[in-house]
Amino acid sequence: MTGEAGPLAGQVALVTGASRGIGRAIALELARQGADIGLLQRGDAADVVDAIRALGRRAAIAQVDLADPTAAEQAVEHLADDLGRLDVAVCNAGMVQRQAALEVSLADWQRVVDVNLVSSFAVARTVARRFVAQGQGGGCIVFTASVLAFQGGWTVSSYAASKAGVANLARALANEWAPLGIRVNAVAPGYVENEQTAPLRANAERFAAISSRIPAGRWGTDADVAATVAFLVSPAAAYIHGSVLTVDGGWLGR
Repeated sequence: MTGEAGPLAGQVALVTGASRGIGRAIALELARQGADIGLLQRGDAADVVDAIRALGRRAAIAQVDLADPTAAEQAVEHLADDLGRLDVAVCNAGMVQRQAALEVSLADWQRVVDVNLVSSFAVARTVARRFVAQGQGGGCIVFTASVLAFQGGWTVSSYAASKAGVANLARALANEWAPLGIRVNAVAPGYVENEQTAPLRANAERFAAISSRIPAGRWGTDADVAATVAFLVSPAAAYIHGSVLTVDGGWLGR
């Protein structure tokens, strides 16, 4: 497969947190849509690189701890230089700390905010500066928020706070950057069946309670979220700016 066809043919997309889960699915879906992919995350993603190249696309990787925003900015620059340009960025990397607010340490609370929110801003701003410097019509940025951007959750105060910040960051940056030709949006996944939610699914009572509230009758998949991101960065979404699109099987409407 040459990978030349598709709405993103000839473009370069950066995806953070692409070694597994939603990020991995996003990276592979954008590659299927024709984009070359830059991967930025803390862990190894050699298998993702191999899968992207098997689709006929170029892939490059930068390993960095996203809790360090300066290192994240430098990693974006490295990937942009390596791949020649940037057209799309998906700020997906995130972590969750499940602990009661009365007990969680400030250091642990701060790290979640740094990884989920501060690094998202650092990456997005570095990418946007690249878009402007390239001078070829801007680009697209998508953040991964969560339905907990709209709800408080339970024993996940740092995660809920950071994801609410991510959702409003997408709106704020869309206001500033739309005149520059840069589209900024976010997806807000609901309960997705992957490694991150394994503890919830292992708790029979919690799993049943959550499942019973999802109108679609099932938990989401990584592919559900990836398809939505692919739409938001496609020409079909050209007039969508500052949207936080829920991918939750109807959870928030219940």
